[in-house]
Amino acid sequence: MLAVRSFVFLLLQFVLTPIFSTLALLTFPFPPLARYRLISSYARTMIWLLRLVCGIRHEVRGLENIPKEPCIVLCKHQSAWETLALQVIFPPQVWVLKRELLWLPFFGWGLAMTSPIAIDRSDGKGAMRQLLKQGKDRLAQGFCVVIFPEGTRVPYGKRGKYKIGGALLAASSGVPVVPVAHNAGRLWGRKAFSKHPGLVTMSIGKPIITQGRKAEEINAEVEAWIENEIQQIAH
Repeated sequence: MLAVRSFVFLLLQFVLTPIFSTLALLTFPFPPLARYRLISSYARTMIWLLRLVCGIRHEVRGLENIPKEPCIVLCKHQSAWETLALQVIFPPQVWVLKRELLWLPFFGWGLAMTSPIAIDRSDGKGAMRQLLKQGKDRLAQGFCVVIFPEGTRVPYGKRGKYKIGGALLAASSGVPVVPVAHNAGRLWGRKAFSKHPGLVTMSIGKPIITQGRKAEEINAEVEAWIENEIQQIAH
């Protein structure tokens, strides 16, 4: 039954993604925030299908910690689940991602319409300059900036190195950082076909003040909070 459910979800995703991506391209004439609100309906649909087809439910702790003003969201990266759920739970957002994702047929084309900060990972200093410049620009437009500080999906129960880019953007812009922990990887693992039924818990921490602080200090506080919180919601 698990394999059947997972296959049905994959099939529905395969059918719906080109449709939503085509609709996303048609939003090009609209302002960025309006485009995002329309395009994020894809994520809402996928989260609904995960619950209906695969039995993956979720609970969110700390919703009251989401600021009303734009912020930088630093989130644990275990699964594809959080890339969908963040769009449902947080205000309009842009992501920092590798530019190769924009080359993917349909999915990448639709993603390009969400005003992402698409960096070339091979250009270290150039990528950092782009992150700082475009990150401040997106914040000024009213978007939150979502960054996965570990850079890539880390298997459930593992810990990656927390890169400093998000903390540097926070220190230079002075906007608050919101740390996010979750345990989605135990139900839908990294690059896994099977999606196990159950409850995902996402925990949103209190905003971390960044004005007048060094990036290293901010990054260390984010890492400590996320990894400690992961232990609290492990099961």
